[in-house]
Amino acid sequence: MGASLTREEAATRAEQIRVEDYRVTVDLSGAKDPGNTTFGSEVTVRFTAEEGAETFIDFIHDSVTAVELNGEVLDVDDIVTGSRIRLPELGQANELRVAGRALYSRSGEGLHRYIDPQDGEVYIYTQYEPADCRRVFAVFEQPDLKASFQFSVIAPEGWLAASNGELVSSAPGADAEFPGAVTHEFAPTQRISSYITTILAGPYTRVTDEWCGTDPQGEAVTVPLALYCRRALAEHMDAEELFALTRQGLDFFPELFGFAYPWGKYEQAFVPEYNLGAMENPGMVTFTEDYLFPSGATRAQLAGRANTLMHEMSHMWFGDLVTMRWWDDLWLKESFAEFMGAYACVHATQYTDAWVTFALARKEWAYRQDQLRTTHPIVADIVDLEAARQNFDGITYAKGASVLKQLVAFVGEASFMDACRAYFRRFAFGNTSLDDFLGVLDEACEHDVRAWAELWLRTTGVPVLTVRRDDAAAASLTQSAAPLRPHVLTAGSYARENGSGAVVNTARVEVRVPAEKRATELTGLAGAAAPGAATSGTADPGGRNPAPEVPSGAVSPGGGASAPTTSDPARPGEAPGSVLLVNDTDLTYCLAHPDPASLAGLLELVGDIADPLARAVAHSQLWAAVRDGRLCPREYVLMVARRCTTEQHAAVLTTVLEHARQALGQYVPVSYRTTVRRTLLDALGESMLAAGPGSDAQLILARAFAREAARDGKYARPIQEWLGGERAVPGLELTPQLRWTMLTAVTATGHSTVSELEAEHARDRTRDGHLGHLEAVAAMRSDRSKEQAWQRIVSGELSNDELSATIAGFQLAAPAVLRRYEDTYFEQLTTWWATRSMEIATRMVRGLYPRAVDAQAASSSPAEAAAQHPVVRGTDAWLREHREAPDALRRIVTELLDDAQRALTLQITCLSR
Repeated sequence: MGASLTREEAATRAEQIRVEDYRVTVDLSGAKDPGNTTFGSEVTVRFTAEEGAETFIDFIHDSVTAVELNGEVLDVDDIVTGSRIRLPELGQANELRVAGRALYSRSGEGLHRYIDPQDGEVYIYTQYEPADCRRVFAVFEQPDLKASFQFSVIAPEGWLAASNGELVSSAPGADAEFPGAVTHEFAPTQRISSYITTILAGPYTRVTDEWCGTDPQGEAVTVPLALYCRRALAEHMDAEELFALTRQGLDFFPELFGFAYPWGKYEQAFVPEYNLGAMENPGMVTFTEDYLFPSGATRAQLAGRANTLMHEMSHMWFGDLVTMRWWDDLWLKESFAEFMGAYACVHATQYTDAWVTFALARKEWAYRQDQLRTTHPIVADIVDLEAARQNFDGITYAKGASVLKQLVAFVGEASFMDACRAYFRRFAFGNTSLDDFLGVLDEACEHDVRAWAELWLRTTGVPVLTVRRDDAAAASLTQSAAPLRPHVLTAGSYARENGSGAVVNTARVEVRVPAEKRATELTGLAGAAAPGAATSGTADPGGRNPAPEVPSGAVSPGGGASAPTTSDPARPGEAPGSVLLVNDTDLTYCLAHPDPASLAGLLELVGDIADPLARAVAHSQLWAAVRDGRLCPREYVLMVARRCTTEQHAAVLTTVLEHARQALGQYVPVSYRTTVRRTLLDALGESMLAAGPGSDAQLILARAFAREAARDGKYARPIQEWLGGERAVPGLELTPQLRWTMLTAVTATGHSTVSELEAEHARDRTRDGHLGHLEAVAAMRSDRSKEQAWQRIVSGELSNDELSATIAGFQLAAPAVLRRYEDTYFEQLTTWWATRSMEIATRMVRGLYPRAVDAQAASSSPAEAAAQHPVVRGTDAWLREHREAPDALRRIVTELLDDAQRALTLQITCLSR
């Protein structure tokens, strides 16, 4: 993995040197031949230093062939140790040349080489964050040593090449390692950090456009635009939509920030096997090609792509123009970009409901991460690069953005944006820390933002706000979970309207919760209901959604009757009155605990809450109640089956079904799973048949049905009939991706053969077909197939995405089968970590963790009983016996242990009820 640069080493080096510029040449002329595992790399870097100082430059290499410092050739054997090249006796002005060979990557780290299974073409791109630039050329790898970078890319004839700067020239590559190559020269960049430099090369399809507008001073500006993707995906690159979003962002951000777009061109490349959603390289943003949707997209997927596009564009200011000094302040770019992605979608695009998805999906990531014992403050303590890589997590992104949303409510939107504008003017092309941002914020508002920051940015844990209502209909909000924090939020009362059946807001108040005060009265809400709102039994008993209407002659996918009913948490035949929903406009970051009556009411009413944001918040609170043990996971899944499969908001439906799937697979006791799963599958199938042909809901339900059917062979026959064309769902296109999900389902339950999978693969040679085939083959039920899948996983021969697909299929097995690999898993953890790149090792450690954590009823407390489970004991033992293991590995294993203990505790609690 290379030496993990420490914060102290980085600070020392930053005191010693200032980097002027780099001149980088990479020779990819032999990239078409898979047998060529390395490429040529040469860099000349100019920097100043303290006279006589000694430092080092970073290079994860295959070989170093020459190091020349200020005209003197240095002894490579003497100065190269691992990934570091020692630089002794520096002068005040220095010029360093390092030549060598670097390794092509299949892990998505460094310079990744992808061979398209569809046409055999080779595609190259780079991904560096936080410290993989050193895998491509020698570099001072830390964010505060900014410099200008000028790239030369030598590539095979017929390839396109791109980088951060404008393409200056392309000419025959006289010095290329392999003949027939072309050298592409790029203009120098402005001063940027090394981790946001980039190279793209290959037979990419390129589409161009431009943005014409004005800068904040009113001067006319033209920005060249371009999109790139693999040739095989060209027909699926919806350039019109992507360019429209790009222009909307370039209209919006410069005006909002009062600072013109600073990087010249704006290009965006969609690349295969990408480890991230996207990366903010200035002038050349890279995205996962999963955002091109060859198998169709729901509005939720399109909105997610738009959010990511705006997230990355905001990085052109937050992160690229002004960059954190060290990774402790990673939040200064990622939290802000996460917030700005949703903010820009709401204010500049058609996707005006971005905060709905944020409230239900993104914040769940934060809540989960913040409840682990490995949680950390938003402003984190990052001791080295290995720790930095681990902190691209739910705290840095989603919690940070949630807290920024609360900050906007606390100081006011105008003051917050004034601070952002001042921040860019003052620190353009420089590096900053928390104190720098607080300084401009302090000037922009009259609030005590430093005290606010101490409580919100330097602490850990999720605030808990509990609603209490007494018999006199008074309500209060009690804050717990130290430290107490200030909150600005709203609380609303919701009840069903007579006539429409919709659940509407009947009263709302703004609440300011002081940090020093535990209890705050909620005046004007308790017992509030709309005139004419239902408060007793109606024509829709219990407030349920009506059962979906199934077309005449249609058959339930499971071949059986509609889902059986179970007892409701609320009293049968009586609809709940008003429910009190705290944080209903999602202004603050908290776990809101409804009072018991409201919790029971939300189970009945949640699907009919008219406002999508309030509905998302209500769903989030129900899911939190499941994870905290306040709501039985079995009842939650049944609630989703009975009331939520007719949801029409694509993002809400997608997330709620994923929550139900997680509850069913991890939190519902195994003795209940078959019955509950069939109830859910029947509801999914019936709602899919009743959904509008070709609608988002139909596609989302079909995907969810196929994934869950991988655990129950009862549904194999109707799936086989769909795949074979014997029956069809009107409007539902069986795209390659959906076909492979269905094939994996019937394979995992023992209802397909190797020859059937091979025949499907022969018809579908796309990337999705390749990965789908790998997952389906690994999902086969035989012991021999599982052993073969395990050997492929540990062989080290799979790329990042091939590895994940194979692991996903492998995990579709009976618990008894998977338990055979538990001892081997724990025995091999340190070996995997030591011999694989961090990306590959992380996917193996997380993906292969024993999932068979099924609990039985216990006489002891749920937590005590969970601690005795073999997987928990085995994980505990590994942590005790490997105290010297790398911190990043121990962190991952600790988080897996926390998840296992939570799952077991919830199962045991459910069994005891």
